[in-house]
Amino acid sequence: TDLRPLDILSEAVPAGAPARGMRVFQVQGVRGFQLSAARPRALALPASRLFIHCDRFPEEFSIIVTLRALRGPAKRNEYIFTLMVEESPSVLVGLRYGPDKLHFLFWSQERAGGWQSRVTFPNVSLSDNQWHTLILAVSGQSFSLTVDCSVPKDVVVETPFPASLSVRRASFYLGNRRRRKGVFTGLLRQLVLLPGADATPRMCHAVNFKAATLSVPTVLQDVPAKPVSNEVLKYPYETDMKVTLGARPRCSKQEKAQFWFNASRRGLYLCNGSTWLSMLEVQHRLDYVEEYQNLVTNSETMGIEVFTIPKVGLFAAMANRATPPGSAIYRWTDGKFVHYQNIPTHQAQSWKYFTIGKKIFLAVANFEQNERGQEFSVIYKWSRRKAKFITYQRISTHSARDWEAFVIEGEAFLAVVNHREGNNHNIDSVIYRWNPRTGLFETNQTIPTSGAYDWEFFTIGPYSFLAVANTFNGTSTKIYSHIYIWLRGSFQLFQSILTFGAADWEVFHIGDRVFLAVANSHSYDSGMPAPSNFYAINSSIYELNITAQMFVKFQDLLTYSALDWEFFSVGDDSFLVVANSFDGFTFSVNSIIYRWQGYEGFVAAHQLPTVGCRDWEAFHTPEGSYLFHSSAKEPLSKVLKLKTT
Repeated sequence: TDLRPLDILSEAVPAGAPARGMRVFQVQGVRGFQLSAARPRALALPASRLFIHCDRFPEEFSIIVTLRALRGPAKRNEYIFTLMVEESPSVLVGLRYGPDKLHFLFWSQERAGGWQSRVTFPNVSLSDNQWHTLILAVSGQSFSLTVDCSVPKDVVVETPFPASLSVRRASFYLGNRRRRKGVFTGLLRQLVLLPGADATPRMCHAVNFKAATLSVPTVLQDVPAKPVSNEVLKYPYETDMKVTLGARPRCSKQEKAQFWFNASRRGLYLCNGSTWLSMLEVQHRLDYVEEYQNLVTNSETMGIEVFTIPKVGLFAAMANRATPPGSAIYRWTDGKFVHYQNIPTHQAQSWKYFTIGKKIFLAVANFEQNERGQEFSVIYKWSRRKAKFITYQRISTHSARDWEAFVIEGEAFLAVVNHREGNNHNIDSVIYRWNPRTGLFETNQTIPTSGAYDWEFFTIGPYSFLAVANTFNGTSTKIYSHIYIWLRGSFQLFQSILTFGAADWEVFHIGDRVFLAVANSHSYDSGMPAPSNFYAINSSIYELNITAQMFVKFQDLLTYSALDWEFFSVGDDSFLVVANSFDGFTFSVNSIIYRWQGYEGFVAAHQLPTVGCRDWEAFHTPEGSYLFHSSAKEPLSKVLKLKTT
């Protein structure tokens, strides 16, 4: 058999148009066929049309399927495809799925008369109204299933796939086994047989893993933006489009591919599963930045966390250095931040807002001991009755700098950065896992860190990553910071990057490109001659190279003891703002907004006077877009408004 992809679905579509019993639907921006249960035999394709030179099914192969299965209590099995001989009810080759399982069927001929064999892959959830791409690789007794380019599920069975399986007088049946029972009720976009090869490396190289494409019928491919001359669309298709009017609605996976019309801005927006993307609106461009609010704080502020409590409002938690009176939480009221609540803290470094189900939490990283000589960082829970944050759980930490909250495979985690214990900077930072039974965070994993300042969690496709900013190992700031990847229930080292007093990681996306920026704060090595300026050093931006499966340096930017990066967008434009804190002579140093200029990378666009700048936060209200920065050298933080044209 030729080692070329055999596109079963395209062969079943005569002359590029859907066959009888097939309708084209577009959901979440992706097209697929809906197959009719009334005419299962109409959805047949003679195997001879694919196996032209040989009537034997390949011994080693991959099957690639892209589908969207309907959500619901699917108690029955549904067939994705079968290969059957006309005179026999037996399935030569087939693929079907049930509740949280996928079954691969084949006819084994090792014994007289043969018998049906089945390979089952457990814990495969497809019935969620989302697009998924399956890659099934078969070789002898080994069967491997990859879902959305995640970690493969491998199964080894006693009965190997037959070395010589005849397909004479056999036909492929799409979405059925030649009868109405068990007909596939979802959408089918791709069904390809790749003889003699594992298709995973060919498929898993794009960011959109769930709709990865090897070969799809022409009618399901994207329509050109503009038809040629007066040409109309050749093939009609249907889409479950819904337009919502009024105030900004929720945008989650359930609302993906739905539209919202904002009458006040005369704009049409599309939900991408997490945020509303502007489709038809006059795009604003950043013109200049103006001072909007001077916020006098309890003391110098090491970090800011801006968050929204549903049906309550917009808040900002300030991590204030002074122990009395602690740190303050402000609420956005009538277009300004107004003091809302005070919380006792001990040289607070940062706050982290997160939710677990309907529970709302706020965790503070305390750098120093309390009055009793105890060193705790504290998780607070929002009390709906009191409309305040109240103490929920204390966790022992060591000069904590930062918290990071994230969810992996439905489980909630909280990671703390421990900076030092006494004079020892080489200590463990800890990842905690939420225990639903006890309602508490419990130690899950420890990771060695060196004077660490920051955790940054991010996902790329089905993979989860956690980057740590290592700052000082006791003798040098020229040390490696590390990126970890979640594999088999724990974080494992993925890549190490040389940094110089790293204080912050910031991950961001521009189109399909993934970037990671590090803020380098100073260059010091006790064993090396002192540089002319410890603090005027490059901070770097790295870009994910999918082919190399690593981050590679994209751009260096000169910074002055940089402590934070913040990414934000205005209209179609992307920006990075850096917190420059000290230039070696003074804390009064400009922080810079850089504009994304495509091939040129990030180019300095605005210089903002700051004093010991420690943290930046970008936020939006119906009245406009803002930047909020804190000072580690004076009890004054500032809200700046972005003026657009």
